[in-house]
Amino acid sequence: MDVKNRFSDMGILYLSKSNENVLKKIFEENHLHFQELFTTAPHVFLRKGHPLAAREKLRLKDLKPYPRLNFVQGAYESANFAEELFSNENTEKSIKISDRAAIVNFMIGLDGYTVSSGIFPKYLHGDAIISIPLAEDEIIRIGFILNKDRELSELGKIYVEALKQYRNNGS
Repeated sequence: MDVKNRFSDMGILYLSKSNENVLKKIFEENHLHFQELFTTAPHVFLRKGHPLAAREKLRLKDLKPYPRLNFVQGAYESANFAEELFSNENTEKSIKISDRAAIVNFMIGLDGYTVSSGIFPKYLHGDAIISIPLAEDEIIRIGFILNKDRELSELGKIYVEALKQYRNNGS
């Protein structure tokens, strides 16, 4: 709620089938406005040499034997506020990580995976991590929230323009 409390000017997040109703209600109650930037299909991130790396598309059932890596921020956890889609799906192995850089190490060392937008900047991982589309019935709507009585700052406008570069390529 950093945006609501004006600690942050804007917040970047996604809406999906699983969280949209709850988040829209929270936005309304807290006088926040969601501005969609683009939509994308969910993708699976895994290491280049992963046993599933040669597939053109993956399904959730393909991922069951591998550890799912979930990024968590703070003490409050809810599927509606999860960083990853399908975080409430049952899996045999799940690891919660609070350090983004560690996720790459777990992907490489444990054949772990995470589900996200397909946007994973190369400067974080070089060519070690790849992205494969997830063939599930879901769309990710990426955007930002602002207080309804606020406009984007100049720095915010620059940041939003930088985000729009991912609109068509996701990498």
